[in-house]
Amino acid sequence: MYGFSLQLQMPFDLVITNVIESLKKEGFGVLSDIDVKATLKEKINVEHRPYRILGACNPSLALRAIEADADIGLLLPCNVVVREEKDSSISVVFMDPEAVLQIVDSPEIQELAKEVKGLLLRVASSLSR
Repeated sequence: MYGFSLQLQMPFDLVITNVIESLKKEGFGVLSDIDVKATLKEKINVEHRPYRILGACNPSLALRAIEADADIGLLLPCNVVVREEKDSSISVVFMDPEAVLQIVDSPEIQELAKEVKGLLLRVASSLSR
């Protein structure tokens, strides 16, 4: 598995707001926000349920990662997907940095991945309260 998730029963836009606020509390900013639903409609005229990809970054941890491995930017930021399911529930899916960054042969990067995962797990936990 390369991610972990939770299901919520609340409006999509409220989940987006809560995810962004919870990320901020753990030191993450959202560098990118890709609205897949809007992009599919605009580019290929396809209707799709709400689906957003948030590119989350903790600047201090990203700097440590870049200093440890200059090419690590290829694997950043940590993506968080928020999507509406067929049953109208909302899935919030977090990239698992430990799983993704195990391809990097560096104990320092592995330790950072563990630290980032811990923070993202705290975000997930705060959302399910």
